[in-house]
Amino acid sequence: MQSPITYNDFGHCRSILDERPSRPPIIGKIRPGIKVLTRKARENEQAVKIHDALLAQGKSFEAIGAEIERKTSLRNALVPKNTPYFTCRGSDFSNPDVAREILDLYGEDRGDGNGRRLWRFPVIFAFDDWLQNMPNQLIAWTGSGRQFFSEYGPDGLRYCKTYAPVPKNDRSNRAKRVWGGRSVILRQDSDIPDGLCDPQECPQYQSGGCSLSASFLFAVVKIKGLGLIELPTTSIYVLQKAHAAMQTVSLARGKLSGVEFWVSKTEVEVSRIGEDGLPTRQRQWLITLDAEIDIGALLDGSDRPHPGHLQAATEAAAALEGPAGSEVALNSGEGSVSAAESPVVDTLQSRGESTAHPDPDDVTSQFDDLVARLGLRGDASRAQLKAFAQASFGTGWTKRPADVHRLLEDMRAGLANPIAFREKLAAIARDVSV
Repeated sequence: MQSPITYNDFGHCRSILDERPSRPPIIGKIRPGIKVLTRKARENEQAVKIHDALLAQGKSFEAIGAEIERKTSLRNALVPKNTPYFTCRGSDFSNPDVAREILDLYGEDRGDGNGRRLWRFPVIFAFDDWLQNMPNQLIAWTGSGRQFFSEYGPDGLRYCKTYAPVPKNDRSNRAKRVWGGRSVILRQDSDIPDGLCDPQECPQYQSGGCSLSASFLFAVVKIKGLGLIELPTTSIYVLQKAHAAMQTVSLARGKLSGVEFWVSKTEVEVSRIGEDGLPTRQRQWLITLDAEIDIGALLDGSDRPHPGHLQAATEAAAALEGPAGSEVALNSGEGSVSAAESPVVDTLQSRGESTAHPDPDDVTSQFDDLVARLGLRGDASRAQLKAFAQASFGTGWTKRPADVHRLLEDMRAGLANPIAFREKLAAIARDVSV
């Protein structure tokens, strides 16, 4: 009989899709403000008519600017304007109904005659790494796309990157077809000879052609869609405050995913250096992250769960951390039996399969049943499972019932191929120990 096919090394490419870095799918964009006509564009009657007509139709600012340029030859007719509310338009989403649903759920009509606007809305981040939730870099744009962009190297230094010239065919002098996208190389020219990103010496940054580009990537609560929503920003103040908020929750809770944050705007006074070299202060509306959580409870290692849930989670953690065959109670009431005496375990040991139906409300019995069915009763296997849980759910996961139940769900999914699941645990345990 042919043995089942398994993957021993999950880090190798198995498809041409694995050769390129994966990016989360984006289903739409919420903008931090609006765009308005420049003074020169406002003096053009045709440009004003085009702007007002397309704005009333809900067209995106890019589409409005492109139409004005096509009919009037005015380039860059729109400029950003900071507002206390967000812009959520159907034209910025792959499914326009998503934008309308967001406004219906979280939009407010504050009686200013402008209808419902998005002032504040709840989000959930998909990653525990703050940088994946808030990617950022310095970018210099041209009419055809990115010209230069910053990336950090393994040495911790920030480098200026660009795209390598497309090679040409020697015979036809035509550009060769490039597989997998253009190659990225270090920028090395007379302005940046060593490839290091130094804004003080960069002519693009000093002229305003290179600036900070960042985005928040999240899911809006109660909004369905196969992907994340993007909220761009160019403010270092916003990034600093958001980073501090994420780090606070991450350090206290051990993870970021699953925490409900509220996105809003706050008017604050910020400092900037004027063209005369002197600092000036001005008021701006900045994106703010907040979370309606009990920080005291998080620092205590829990979110104040129900006592019964906490007891169940503690029992599951004890079962995981105990040695194989140790006596862990399967039920908390009278007549409880140990794992070593359990008829479920006896049956599994003798027949190699599960004939029992563990109590869906008893976390410990579910855990012991899954451990036996997955073949994880040994000390080494339990240590690997513990390393997997720690890597997946972060510090303090045993005190969070939701994470304990997520571990049970992962174990149930592993029943489809127990051998592959055990190999996965071993690989993660090896990575953690390195």
